[in-house]
Amino acid sequence: MTRTLLLPAWSLVVRELVRFVRQPARVVGIIASPILFWFVIGSGLGDSFQLPTAPPSIQYLEYFFPGTIVLIILFTSIFASISIIEDRREGFLQGVLVAPIPRSALVLGKVTGVALLAVIQGFLFLIAAPFILTNISLSIILKTTIILFLIALGLAGLGFALAWRMDSTQGFHAIMNLFLIPLWLLSGSLFPQAGAAGWISALMTINPLTYGVAAVRSILYDFQGDYTKDMPDFILCILITIGFAGLMFVLSLLAARQREQGTRLVELSNAQGGR
Repeated sequence: MTRTLLLPAWSLVVRELVRFVRQPARVVGIIASPILFWFVIGSGLGDSFQLPTAPPSIQYLEYFFPGTIVLIILFTSIFASISIIEDRREGFLQGVLVAPIPRSALVLGKVTGVALLAVIQGFLFLIAAPFILTNISLSIILKTTIILFLIALGLAGLGFALAWRMDSTQGFHAIMNLFLIPLWLLSGSLFPQAGAAGWISALMTINPLTYGVAAVRSILYDFQGDYTKDMPDFILCILITIGFAGLMFVLSLLAARQREQGTRLVELSNAQGGR
């Protein structure tokens, strides 16, 4: 059973990595846009944005840095999930669906592959942290990478569940702009929850991505006690991030199985109608 699950899942992970290597322009596009976003907005606000409880040494570029990494994770998860729609058009997905493997292997392989790609690209920006932040060590970078992988698993699962139900990339982009980007905007990446309007603060509280961003920021600024004391409890952030990843995997699995059941019903109906 383990071999039946893990071997096909790993094959799908390797396929995602191979596609990633063969599309270098995709890497540049996904990373360059958030970096430009980070630099322009961070430099534009500059000293005019006073962060609550933050020491004077922390500028907005530093505050925005963790949110930019999560934005790269989000962009990668979104665009890599589009491959599900492309695989359906090319016939690859149909071949996987009729293969004698559990549906969980398909979901595990696609979600893990997308999450791994997201972490790789997020890590490429994260290694610039020593040039932007102070007192950054190798252990902090490793801990941050683990948190980023948990965030990536949740976003990849969400992307899978959305892309699986769609037949066009245009529809997927529309959902992305309507739902996923606001998810990031209200995660504390751009502005802190403290001082936000009441309804904005409430949305940020129920947004699971808020706790992922807070966990990343808490690790990167672990040495700034006054700066991180108003953030959610770190253990709570980890538990919610893990729970979000697990929930999104379950939703992805349910979406894949529902589609399979719907296809079987149509085939059964057609067979009965032809008699």
